[in-house]
Amino acid sequence: MILIFGGTTEGRKAVKELDEAGKPYYYSTKTGEQDITLRYGRHLVGAMDGTSMLDFCTRHAIRLLIDAAHPFAALLHKTVADTAAALHIPAIRFERIFPPRASDILWCDSYDQIPTDIHTLLATTGVQTIHRLAHLEAHGVNVYYRILPRESSIQSALRQGVDKSHLCYYHEGENEIESIQSIHADAILLKESGVTGGFVEKTDAARALGIRIIAMKRPPTPSIFTTVNGEHGLRRMVEKLLPEFYDLHSGLTTGTCAAAAAKAAYTALTTGESPSTVEVLLPNGEHIPVDVRYGKGYAFVIKDSGDDPDVTNGLEIRAQVEPSDTFEICGGDGIGTITLPGFDYPPGSPAINKVPRQMLRDNIPGNVRITLSVPEGAAIASRTFNPRLGIEGGISIVGVSGIIKPFSEEAFVHSIRKCLEVAKASGSPHVVINSGAKSERILRDRFPLLPAQCFVQYGNYIGATLEMASALGIPHVTLGLMLGKAVKLAAGQLDTHSRRSLMDLDFIQKMLQECDCTIDCNTLTLARELWHLIPEGKIGAFCHVVIAHCHQHCAPLLPQGKLNIFLIDEEGNMHES
Repeated sequence: MILIFGGTTEGRKAVKELDEAGKPYYYSTKTGEQDITLRYGRHLVGAMDGTSMLDFCTRHAIRLLIDAAHPFAALLHKTVADTAAALHIPAIRFERIFPPRASDILWCDSYDQIPTDIHTLLATTGVQTIHRLAHLEAHGVNVYYRILPRESSIQSALRQGVDKSHLCYYHEGENEIESIQSIHADAILLKESGVTGGFVEKTDAARALGIRIIAMKRPPTPSIFTTVNGEHGLRRMVEKLLPEFYDLHSGLTTGTCAAAAAKAAYTALTTGESPSTVEVLLPNGEHIPVDVRYGKGYAFVIKDSGDDPDVTNGLEIRAQVEPSDTFEICGGDGIGTITLPGFDYPPGSPAINKVPRQMLRDNIPGNVRITLSVPEGAAIASRTFNPRLGIEGGISIVGVSGIIKPFSEEAFVHSIRKCLEVAKASGSPHVVINSGAKSERILRDRFPLLPAQCFVQYGNYIGATLEMASALGIPHVTLGLMLGKAVKLAAGQLDTHSRRSLMDLDFIQKMLQECDCTIDCNTLTLARELWHLIPEGKIGAFCHVVIAHCHQHCAPLLPQGKLNIFLIDEEGNMHES
């Protein structure tokens, strides 16, 4: 069992990540004021001291602690660390992302270090720090306190002797410059609260107004914690420390592997050191550790796809880094070459997508020439989407988030989008979308003059595919359906995956009645059984009804385009309305 301490944005992210496992856990907050929905977790409300935390963890067989509380909750951090040490269980600190400490900010280790030569100070450090600023008021500093507009916070401030006229309130989405200007402050005091704590917005506003910035340094993290600073790192650390919690484990994209290999090669080039692990900056701003190895003149990463059925799993992703006057990214052996328009880069470019290129730039500070290669890339490429996309000679370096989640919907939908973009770039106004190899083969025979790139597989994501086609301005879409997906779509289920949609026998019975067919389908287990149950003379009418219902749900998703729907039977015959 896992126990999370939250009440923060990081707490929300932790809940979302753990809910994906579909297993129970506990989520603890000091108050019940955070509005949060837990699908599989149980919400605990109330502060825990050392004794109560130790007792709770013992009674509930807690095997992993996750501290996602505020950076300045120093007492809680210590209590969690002490509990983990006493019970010999691991602890993860889900930390925020912090910008570098800028030199134009006065950084303080304690509130006593705050200067007193200030006329008016806007303090944004929270209601619990008001008593620590009393010495400023004693020296004549005019202090305004910005707090949350909660009744409990207001009453706490008043009990501490603050004049109500010196209270101002934080409202989500407010303009920081206008908020600070309204106080006429000549200095602002804030905590090093990280990106999600609004630190950047506050300091940027203060700079724009030309006022002094004073910041309290965050307290150090106890050494027992394993620290992560994002949801991807959190999941991977949970997978490592408590492997059984997730039935399926995450992996790394080829883009992340390439960035790690390049960073390791750059480190070896510039420092002579060869670390076994490097920290890779992901697109969302968090860092994750990646194991690296070295060859003669290059570094490499063994691609780990986790439990995703990815044909690139186990491949060696290499990076060679050489000095250069500019920043260059080149494709070597096993990296495919783009041969068709429709990508972020022109034909002839190496198949290294936009996000991985940005990851390489973000992780390598200097001007160098990076050459990526995948020794087995050419051999494995035929088992990827690349031949369909017109990418020849190897695999692509891809990835949007940098992390592969098992059977990732995001990754599959991204692949559909890329296929649609290539289809549009082919110049044909007509795209044929289908569920898989069998239906595509039948539809290719029906439309033999369409280029191969115009046939796009939607898997289960019919609605998402049509929406993307509309957004791309594709004028004509043909939708091919087998009966199993068709009866779900007819009932309005635009995502036909069995995890999210079921065959609605009542609705099928309704469609049979619409075509004046009186068979009983209550014992139906597979939709394709209908082909044998429906009298031959009623097949055409039934197909017409099914297609009409499908069109009713799909046409609004393609408002500016033409939509044709074909229903394909077991013999490969196509029915249309």
